[in-house]
Amino acid sequence: MRVAITGGSGFVGRHLAERFDDAVVISRRNGVEITDVDALAAAFEGCDAVAHCAGINREIGDQTFRRVHVEGTRVVVEAARRAGVRRIVMVSFLRARPDCGSGYHESNWEAEEIVRASGIPHTILKSGMIYGPGDHMVDHVTRAVRTLPLFWTVGYRERTARPVPIDDAVDVLVAALEGRIPDPTVAVMGVDEVTLGEAIRRIARVAGRRPAFLPVPVWTVRVLAQLTEWIMVVPLVAKAQARMLAEGVSEAAPPAPEVPVGLRPSRPFSDERIRAALPEGRFGLSDLRLARRIQRSAWTSSTMRVS
Repeated sequence: MRVAITGGSGFVGRHLAERFDDAVVISRRNGVEITDVDALAAAFEGCDAVAHCAGINREIGDQTFRRVHVEGTRVVVEAARRAGVRRIVMVSFLRARPDCGSGYHESNWEAEEIVRASGIPHTILKSGMIYGPGDHMVDHVTRAVRTLPLFWTVGYRERTARPVPIDDAVDVLVAALEGRIPDPTVAVMGVDEVTLGEAIRRIARVAGRRPAFLPVPVWTVRVLAQLTEWIMVVPLVAKAQARMLAEGVSEAAPPAPEVPVGLRPSRPFSDERIRAALPEGRFGLSDLRLARRIQRSAWTSSTMRVS
C-alpha cells in the first residue's frame, strides 16, 4: 500500500511516515501548499490512501484555521478524487463540533463534514491528547517546570484527559488506512484517564522537578494563552489549547464510538513513556519572538556586510 501524508513534517505525520518505506510526505517544508490542488493531485498519483494529518493549533498570518482546516481539506478531497485515491483517513480533534465559539473546534468539524460528504471511503479519527518525542504537551510542560518555580492547573474543578501515546496513535492510523476500522468516525483515546493536574505533576516528577502548583481560573489561562501567542515563537499554551484544557480531553463531542477492541490504544501513560518524550533544556530568550527577530536582523546585517 502506498500512502500520501499531508502534514508530513508535523508531529503525527512525521511518526506515521516512519512506518512506511515509500510514503509520499507532503508539507509546506517541501514546497507543497495544502491549498494547491494541482500539486496535491500530482503528489497523490499512484497512492492507495491519503492520511490527512495537516492541521494547526494557532493562526499565524495567512495560515488560518479556515484556510488550513476547511479549504485545505476541501482541496485534499478534490485532489484525492482526481488521483483516484481509494481511501482518506483524517486526523481531527476529539471535541471538534459546530457552534461552540472556538474557531479551532468548528473548523475541524467543517473539515470532518467535507470528508464525510466526499463519496470516498474514509475514516475520521477524533483524537485526544497525543504525546511522545517531539510533541507539544510533554515538551512544553517539561521546559516550563525547568524554568519556573511554580506551575498552574486549570480551574478549580479539575478536568480529565486520556493521553494517547504516539505509537498507539500511529497504530490506529495504520489500521484505518488499511480499512480495518469499520466505523467512519471513531474516538481515539488512551487507556488511562487522569486529571490534567495529575498529568502535569507526573511529567514534572519524571523531569526531576517539584514546582509549586497553583489552581487558577479558566479566564487566567486564556489570558496567558493570548500573551504567549503574542510573545513566544511557539506559545507555552495556545488559545485553542486553553479551550481544550478548560473542557477536558476524555470524551468525544459529539459522541463517537471508540476504536474497536484489539485496535484501540492500550499503552499506559507511564513514567517510561513520559521519559522517552522529555526534551532537552528549558525556555530561554530564543523562545521569544522579539529575540528571534533581533537575532535574524543581526544575521542579515552581518551577511550584507560580508557581501
